[in-house]
Amino acid sequence: MSKDFNNKKASSSLVEAFLNSKQEEQVVAAIVAAEKETSGEIRVHLENFDTSFIKEQSGVDLTPKEMVYQRAQQVFEILEMQNTMQRNGVLIYVAVNLRQFVVYGDYGINQKVSADFWSSTCNVISKYFKNKEFSKGLIMGISEIGTVLSTYFPYKEGEDIDELDNQISRLDG
Repeated sequence: MSKDFNNKKASSSLVEAFLNSKQEEQVVAAIVAAEKETSGEIRVHLENFDTSFIKEQSGVDLTPKEMVYQRAQQVFEILEMQNTMQRNGVLIYVAVNLRQFVVYGDYGINQKVSADFWSSTCNVISKYFKNKEFSKGLIMGISEIGTVLSTYFPYKEGEDIDELDNQISRLDG
């Protein structure tokens, strides 16, 4: 599911400025806290996305939202999030320069969550992003994801391992 969070154009170098170091620590702490309740894996990726790459690759005329969604799928695979044992990874992908984001989940999650899970999570994040409260939006989205995943993929003491890095990944294209 993808969403816009502002209609204004961003400058080309906003990835590093999107979150300050304290905010980044808070987002990572939210991921760690959420993953203590679920075997699910949550990642955040920030980048300045060059849509010409997708245009050339796909050969199809896609809308900006479709391109961002397709890029989120690619980043999901680049980060090897599809390799979790239960296929329960979730990526919050933010195309900073386009002011759009996608919450993308793996196959195992899609088989279990309700149809409105992705849109309700996007709405939570979007509410804060529209007010430029980016870290708060990410934290609240991560919290919602963790809560829902804990229902279907509960944390099992002694069995669960942290399969993916919790740090925010970035690409400042």
